[in-house]
Order: sequence, then structure tokens, then C-alpha cells
Amino acid sequence: MPITPTPPERPGAEGDAQQAPVDDPAVLRTFLLGLAEGMTASQESVDRIRADVVQIARAYGLDDVDLVVLPTIAFVQTGRGDTARVALKSVQATFRFDQIAEMGRLLREAREAAISPGDGIRRLNEIGAMPPTRHWFMRTLGHAMLTAGLALLLAPSWQAAVVGFVLGALIGVAKLVRSQTLTLVLPIVASFVCALIVFLLAPYVELGDPLRVLIAPLATFLPGALLTTGVRELAAGQMVAGTSRLGAGLVQLGLLAFGILTAGTVVGVGNEDYLPLDASTTLPWWVAGIGLALYGLGNYLHFAAPGRSYGWVLLALVVAYGAQQLGALAFGSAVSGLIGALVVTPFVLWIEDLRRGGVPSQMIFLPAFWVLVPGASGLVGVTEGAVAASAGIADFSAAFVTVMSISLGVLIGSALYRFMRRSAQELSEFHIDLPTVLAPSDEPVLSRIAEATTTRSSRRRDEERREGEHRDGR
Repeated sequence: MPITPTPPERPGAEGDAQQAPVDDPAVLRTFLLGLAEGMTASQESVDRIRADVVQIARAYGLDDVDLVVLPTIAFVQTGRGDTARVALKSVQATFRFDQIAEMGRLLREAREAAISPGDGIRRLNEIGAMPPTRHWFMRTLGHAMLTAGLALLLAPSWQAAVVGFVLGALIGVAKLVRSQTLTLVLPIVASFVCALIVFLLAPYVELGDPLRVLIAPLATFLPGALLTTGVRELAAGQMVAGTSRLGAGLVQLGLLAFGILTAGTVVGVGNEDYLPLDASTTLPWWVAGIGLALYGLGNYLHFAAPGRSYGWVLLALVVAYGAQQLGALAFGSAVSGLIGALVVTPFVLWIEDLRRGGVPSQMIFLPAFWVLVPGASGLVGVTEGAVAASAGIADFSAAFVTVMSISLGVLIGSALYRFMRRSAQELSEFHIDLPTVLAPSDEPVLSRIAEATTTRSSRRRDEERREGEHRDGR
């Protein structure tokens, strides 16, 4: 979906605005608004969007700038008092990983003012209109692999992986249809169809916990990152954005649970069938590695990620999953999300800051969030709460604690990384200028000392001569 920034507030067509000089405040304001819109479509948090856009504005020499960003709208103000101008834009697009990568390149250039605002506007529209870099078949296959890998992590059985692969392929095909109406109803339809198939197969195929199997094909609809980002924004003081994200995430969970309960009613599932079950078979521990590899490859194909990103995504998944498992063993499941987020957040931010081969953090954070599965626990809690109030309240409370712990881990990890990066920059900026005599040179030290001494003597004689001429003149 193309990004169409608000045209500059002066007569003329859009093409004329793009040809305006760099110091044109209207073009620069439009460029800043487009960057805010693009970062919002990249699912970046509003506090970071504001910090980055203000930094970019200062790089272009604009200090009087203010920015208000909400999940679906952005305001940019330039100037103060009578000269103040405000531009706004609603945000409807959601970027794929290939678009997020291009957006990251543009942001790096903009932070150094290495691109003119007019060219930046053209780049933003090109990014918004980019066709997917993967064929539709590869994206569908990627969604199926993503689902199969996640099924091996959540409900470890080969039967669950096969069922998840088939359901993931069906949903992958449905997501290819570009329709605003279908996008709104697809979560309910997908949860209903998947639940109907799983409940019909459960008496004949050993799937373990049916709800856990259902979570895998519905993973890309789960609002885990939405809930976690909302709590993080609340902690950062962005109450409007954080509250709206939390509300949207809870509604999304309710829609998914409604589709599952509707399918259960059609099939005739009893209340006890919604309660969590233990898998009858246990796979070896190394199967989790296969699940992570399939899950990472599925994300890489389905979201059309750049080629160099798969290795980083897989490594971040291993770090997040490993830290979470170690946290569960050491401190319990309630704190495992905090440990996983605390470890993976600095790692992801370090990857993003690499000069060569860096990857935008959103491309790694989103798959890691789905591995930490805060939304999955919430879906189980909401579904159980509709049929068994006591169990649902307990599970939903556990899901809320999981979301809070992951958000806290992200906050602490981000703060630690910024502190370490700032300290490293201060060390790298420590520098003492050597005197001219001792500064590096190809000339011998004795020659430079003699030359410096001669220069000082000549300077002293010139000063004495000028003083004598001044006295004689008086």
C-alpha cells in the first residue's frame, strides 16, 4: 500500500514539491510526516518513532519540531507561534519485512541528512508500492512451515506438526487475497475453520492439547507483539497509544476465541475439552531445534524478508527460546518471559546497529515475540474463561503476568543497551590533542624541536622590533 504523505501547504502539484530545495520547510515537514507514517506501518513503538523523527529533523537543521504519534495517526508541527505549521496523516498500511528493511535503509540515510527531503518522499512512496519479493507460492509455503515449526514448540508431536502444516497452508492462501473486508473478518473465519478441523480430527488423531495445536496456525493473528508493545508504551508514558494497543489486542483475542467456541458448539465439544491436556507422546529435546529452524524459515519466506536476515532471525530465536527455557528452570514460568526478553532485546538492538549487515529490530522482534507467546497464553485463557470461569481467570491472569514480564524485560534490556552504547561512545570520543612538536610526523623529532625553537625565536624578534618601531614613532 503506497504511502502518500500530506502535500506541502503551498500551491503546486506534488511533483513541484519534490523539486523544491532542501531547505523548504513544507517539503521537510512532509518528509518527516512520511517517515513517521512508515515507521508506524513497520509496527514500531510511538516513543521510538518520536525520538527518531526529532533526531532526523535536527540533522536537517530543524530544531523547532514536535511530533505526536498514535497507532493509526501522526501529527508533525514545525515552527513556533505564528509561524507554526501542522501536518497530519492517518496510517492504514502494514509493512512486510522487505518493506521494513528498505525503510531501515532510508532511516539510516535520513539520520545523516544524506538524502534530500524530496528524494526521501519519492523513496517512501516506492517503499509503500513495493510488490512482494517472494512468489505467492513461496509465501504460502512459508506460512505452512511457520505453523509446523511453532506446532513442534507448543504441542510437540509429529501429528500436530502435520496438521499445523496443512492448516497453515490454508490460511496462507487466504491471506493472499487483498481485501479490506476480508482482512477484518479473516481472524474469526480462520479460527472457526481451524478449530472445526482440529475438533473433528481430535478423536481419531493424537494431537495432544487441541488448543495448543490451534495456536500454531493462528500465530500470525495473535496479538502478542501488540499487547507487549502496548504495555511497553504505557511504561514509557504513552498512555493513549498504549491503552489503544491493549484494547485492540484484547478484542483480537476475543474474536479468535469466539471463532473457536463457535466451532466447538457446531461440533458438540464439551466444556472439559477446552481445558489443557498433556501430550500422550514426548519427542526428544532436539526436536525444538527443528521447530525453531522451520519457524524461522517460515517467517523468512512468508514475510518476504531480505536474504541476509534469516541467519540473524534464527540466531535471535535460539537466544530468546533458550533464555526463556533457562528462566523457566531457574525461576518458574511466570518469570521466563522476562528472562527471554531481557536477553534477546540487547542482542536485537545490537544487530540493528551493525554498520554492515544490520537488520531492523522489528524483523527480529516479531518472530521472537511469537516464540515467547504472550498472546498464545491469553488465547487459551480467554477460551477457557468462556466455559469455565475459574480456570479462565487463572489462565488469563497468568497471561497478563507473562505480557507484563516480557514488557519489563524489553524495557530493562533496551535501557541496558542504551547505557552500554552511550558508555562505549564516550570512550571512543575520549581524545587529547598532542602538541605540535610531539604530533606524529615523518620528520625526525630533533628536527621538529629545532624548527619549533627557531619559529619561537623568530616570533619573539618580530615582536621586539614592532615594539621598538612603536616607541620611535611616539
